[in-house]
Amino acid sequence: MKAISKSRFKAQALQFFREVQQTGEPVVITDRGVPVLKVVPYSVEDAEGLEFFRNTVIEYAAPFEPAADADEWDACSD
Repeated sequence: MKAISKSRFKAQALQFFREVQQTGEPVVITDRGVPVLKVVPYSVEDAEGLEFFRNTVIEYAAPFEPAADADEWDACSD
């Protein structure tokens, strides 16, 4: 896996995008020698993994209210 500095990545981003796309090998971007990002090729399989959850929430009327009472949470912690 190739590691490059963020300043070099900034200057040559398109080149690295093409390289990742062609080779399939991820590129790690570093900031002062510390890995901070990883560019990986897109995979349809990754996107399909969440397809199961599509349209599973029918309605959520009170998004800022707790999902359960405190008593229900206490029952779950045992």
